[in-house]
Amino acid sequence: MSKAELPVTREMPLNPDESALLFVDVQNFCVRRGGGEFKDVPGAEIAGKYGYYFDRLKSVAIPNMQRLQAAFRVAGIEVLYTTIESLTKDGRDRGLNYKIVGFKVPSGSWDGKVIDEIAPGDDEIVLPKSSSSVFASTNIDYLLRNLGVRQLVLAGVVTDECVESAVRDACDLGYLVTLVPDACATYSQERHDSSLRVTAGYCRQVCTNPLIEEIAAAAACLPAAPGKRPSR
Repeated sequence: MSKAELPVTREMPLNPDESALLFVDVQNFCVRRGGGEFKDVPGAEIAGKYGYYFDRLKSVAIPNMQRLQAAFRVAGIEVLYTTIESLTKDGRDRGLNYKIVGFKVPSGSWDGKVIDEIAPGDDEIVLPKSSSSVFASTNIDYLLRNLGVRQLVLAGVVTDECVESAVRDACDLGYLVTLVPDACATYSQERHDSSLRVTAGYCRQVCTNPLIEEIAAAAACLPAAPGKRPSR
């Protein structure tokens, strides 16, 4: 890319040929009531401390994730997933932070699987990670560059932790990042809103409806090209 071609703003519509959608940690471990993160949490605490989180997942975030997934597939745009999951059964490869907080998701476990509502397709990539940022503990940067991705769309959980880490790292590695606020969730509206304010300096933020309209319009304008991934 020449200097003349370098973006001068983050507010650039997606180019389907150079874009990918990444779902962060939308897995049984941290989305299901019976997942490893919550299975030992008392019911009263779930209703109180985590009630907002589970309500938002059910009524807002997951339905929007489903719509995004479907729209990106139709547009022929790569859809990827990252999950908290060790490469080993005993979790010895986990990052220090996950060892300290007790996040242990053995390789191949139910906890490590993407939720059924947005189950990966046969040829979609799932990256197990052992740290907060997918860029710290996987080869995603290498992978995205091999796929020709320059614009990365992020959705998932939780907004102010693993999603925010991915936003910052992707930005610093030279990707144009689009965060989808209404396809993310965390443990309170205050935490969600605070994270959006912080990450506004690292990405553009576009909600599900306008983003779907954007990619549909862009995909309709692209000529069919040899080697382009077919719509699924």
